Amino acid sequence: MSFRKRILGPALLAALTSVCFAAPQAGESAKQDMKDAGHSTKMAAKDTAHAVKKTTKKTGHQVKKTSKSVAHKTASKTKQGAQKVEDKTTPSK
Repeated sequence: MSFRKRILGPALLAALTSVCFAAPQAGESAKQDMKDAGHSTKMAAKDTAHAVKKTTKKTGHQVKKTSKSVAHKTASKTKQGAQKVEDKTTPSK
């Protein structure tokens, strides 16, 4: 046997063996990566839903508060306008 065959044979065997052992780990790693991606997507969707719920609730309360304030101011100004009209139309003596 020549020196080349003695070195090349075991080197080739070692390379093929390392590739064979590395392949299953890569498959499991890809599977775990997909699981992690799915979990991350799920958590992101939950966070988004909670943020939307919080913002909607906050906006709804603010709209209700503003609407009541506007209604009160409108009623007040309507009374004030009606009083002015009444004062103008009252016959003076």
